[in-house]
Amino acid sequence: MFERKELQDLQDYFLNLDSRGAQGVFFCRINGYSSEIQAFIQKYYEAARTAGVVIEGRIPNPDERNLDYYEEIMGMEFQMSTGFISASLKKWLPRMRDYQRSQMALSIYDTLEDMRREGKNENMLKNAYIKFMCWLYYKFERIVNRLGENNLPKILYEGEVSNYELKLLTILSGAGCDIVLLQYKGDEKYLKLDMASRFSHAYQGDHLVPFPEDFSLRQLRQQMEQERNIQRLYGPPPGILPCTNAWIEGQVLENIRRSPGSRGKDEKLFYNCFCRIIGVEDKLTYLNEWYQFGQEVKKKGRNLLILEHGILAPSPEEVSRIRRKTYKDEEQMLLDLSVSNIKSGAEPELQKLMHRAFLDVMLEKSPQPEGGSSQADRNLNRLTGQAVYLLCWLQRYQSQLFSHWHMPEIGCVIYLGGCKTEQEAMFLRFLAKLPTDVLILNPDLSTRCCLEDSWLCEVHFTQSLTVDRFPQDSSQVQMGTAAYHAERELDAIMYQDSGIYRNQQYGKASAVTLQTMYEEIGLLWDQELKYRPNFGVTEGVVSLPVIFAKVSGVKNGVSEYWSGIRKLVTESTIVVKKAPYISSTEANPMKSYATEFFKNGKLQRNKIKNHPRYPYGFLREEMQEHILDKLQLLIEQKVIKGTFENGMEYTIISTVLNLNKEILRLIQKFDFTRKNPKFIYINTTEEMISLEDSILVSFLNLVGFDVIFFIPTGYQCIEKYFNRKLMEEHQTGEYMYDLQIPDFGRLPSNPRQSWRDRLFKRGS
Repeated sequence: MFERKELQDLQDYFLNLDSRGAQGVFFCRINGYSSEIQAFIQKYYEAARTAGVVIEGRIPNPDERNLDYYEEIMGMEFQMSTGFISASLKKWLPRMRDYQRSQMALSIYDTLEDMRREGKNENMLKNAYIKFMCWLYYKFERIVNRLGENNLPKILYEGEVSNYELKLLTILSGAGCDIVLLQYKGDEKYLKLDMASRFSHAYQGDHLVPFPEDFSLRQLRQQMEQERNIQRLYGPPPGILPCTNAWIEGQVLENIRRSPGSRGKDEKLFYNCFCRIIGVEDKLTYLNEWYQFGQEVKKKGRNLLILEHGILAPSPEEVSRIRRKTYKDEEQMLLDLSVSNIKSGAEPELQKLMHRAFLDVMLEKSPQPEGGSSQADRNLNRLTGQAVYLLCWLQRYQSQLFSHWHMPEIGCVIYLGGCKTEQEAMFLRFLAKLPTDVLILNPDLSTRCCLEDSWLCEVHFTQSLTVDRFPQDSSQVQMGTAAYHAERELDAIMYQDSGIYRNQQYGKASAVTLQTMYEEIGLLWDQELKYRPNFGVTEGVVSLPVIFAKVSGVKNGVSEYWSGIRKLVTESTIVVKKAPYISSTEANPMKSYATEFFKNGKLQRNKIKNHPRYPYGFLREEMQEHILDKLQLLIEQKVIKGTFENGMEYTIISTVLNLNKEILRLIQKFDFTRKNPKFIYINTTEEMISLEDSILVSFLNLVGFDVIFFIPTGYQCIEKYFNRKLMEEHQTGEYMYDLQIPDFGRLPSNPRQSWRDRLFKRGS
């Protein structure tokens, strides 16, 4: 019989028998995880799969059909002797050679003898013997003729081994087989079967931790298959590879000025830079330095690409030029898109580099598979969209960066302003894997760049400077004086995280509807937003605490009711006295264009803004974006009944793009940190507000207006077109009908003291 040897190194499992010194086999238990264990299991699994046996879960017990066949061939005789066992093996497993049969018979006999000494009777030994013989035939017949050979067969068992399974594995070990037990839950159950570790030993590796909860041979097999697919996907490797940043010594900018040929001597590498420079070293010289740098790059004949404050999204024409099909999986999609759309003319090495960089970036973006097939389809569609973006931009800028390229030329990409979207970050990471320097300039410390990459080098300066354009000619170089920059620094100190805000300091905002008591509305109504609860600024986006309420009934009599409303009418308040405010029959010039403005769930912003009938071009740019942001949000939230069901989204678009001049003027002057515009809607009749009115007030709420409905009748006149409850309703008093709305301009603003005044001013 073969002797079990103590394992010194996991790689000893892969030594041939004649390289192990004294002949012996390995039978060990692995109870902990490390990267070394992961690599070993992967290699051992391949060996067991091709020249051994992999057991995932228990070995099935012989069923009636198995036992009937055994009885038919072998009969039910049993003798406790090596001669009987050897003769039975010759008949039952005829492919075994004599020395293998001899070793197996001795090993079976040794195990049965152990059982006899433990007190098992003859019948128990017979049953165990038959079970072992059936298992050998049905599960291990493929390896019995390889036992004890120079390249030992391998068995990999996953799970918690049972008593009889352990005895069988011990038999196989003694007959000349290497065995590994993977015990994800530790050694406790095993030691109940083999307290002294007579049959196997636990591997004691360095820095072992518990196995990950999701670790399994199935998961490992899927990972290995994915890796094989990826290797097939990449194809032949390029003959040159990037050396990114490793060659740089000292100041980044001085290194980038070096000619490509002087950066390194290895002809199989191209030496490029991937760097983000945050802040400025000297405000007075910053623009001039970069102007001179750009001129120097051009003078040396290097290709230069300047990108400023965002990359224009692919146009429909650019997207249509990308050749693509319907794909069933990620690998098929990436291979087809790459082969069909990445062309580099007469430079096959550049094409291989582009193919490799495209796959690297897209596989990093690939989501982990989870959920059902519908989720997988969504993930594939999303990844395909990102791939199309990247290919559109490559085709747009390829000739500018790589025309007539040959080694060791290095182009230069300068991106001013920092990446705003994951698509932009993905594109720059793609370019950084190609023969070009990629520089991201982020001189304004108040802005952020979303790009993250382990290869990215960062340079930080403490001063901040707002730069609108990269200086490409001398007429664009605008140099600020020392006094000008000092004023900007003082401005930053006063208006950043101080609670003091500049006029129109922020261009983005998100409304948060407050839940209040009715009495609080009057207190909050004329307050600046920055003094209201839940106001805040996060990463340049202002949280606007707004009022969106319905007041039902009349409190303290008609006179005080109208006077209370009069107090809410400010110079920035629109008061609607008759329903509907917008009639469904009114002409709307935007209706005929709405279908052009919305595709695949997204507003076509460029098409809207460039349309000859676009009505908001005179507004501040940030307010135009604010309007379109909230229009998109209103559609996505499905606030209005029928959205995405019967074309309601087009009605929403046409309504929001047809606001009257009074509302637009309030939006134009809206400063997100000060008082917000107001919209008061009074309905004293049974009239329902129109669909367009419902769209309007929902939109104004998202924009940041305070919106309040006064409904003295208590009727449901505003809920018809909403999918859910949007506003807080206050029941304040008696329902009254057919009230006449007064001219608020003639009402006194404070006819008598309120209860609040009487309470807090008593005795003054």
